[in-house]
Amino acid sequence: MKAIGKTTWAIAEGYLPPYSNGDGPDLVSHEAACILNTGDVDAHIELNVFFKDRAPAGPYHVTVPAMRTLHMRFNDLRDPETIPVGTEYASCFQSDVPVVIQHTRLDSRQSELALLTTIAFSSD
Repeated sequence: MKAIGKTTWAIAEGYLPPYSNGDGPDLVSHEAACILNTGDVDAHIELNVFFKDRAPAGPYHVTVPAMRTLHMRFNDLRDPETIPVGTEYASCFQSDVPVVIQHTRLDSRQSELALLTTIAFSSD
């Protein structure tokens, strides 16, 4: 299949709630970058996370296999550091092949869950 998408993506809005009301990993408040690689080679992605009052975190390295998708939770990033909860952030992705990135947030701080999703911004 033909590779679709772009190589540079940004998500200007990010926030990991400091607590959750849900049980189990499916209902823990989280943010995700849903990455689609329709091409026939693996996508190697470098991710940097920006904050308003400190230096950026990263780079993080993510691989999305050819013709696959990855729902990368920001909560799960560990190396080189975890993303702090209760802190606003933004993120920028640079891929070596075209991909599509969608931003999703599940906020379970209340029993009435909130879900937000939007396509990220691509600059190329």
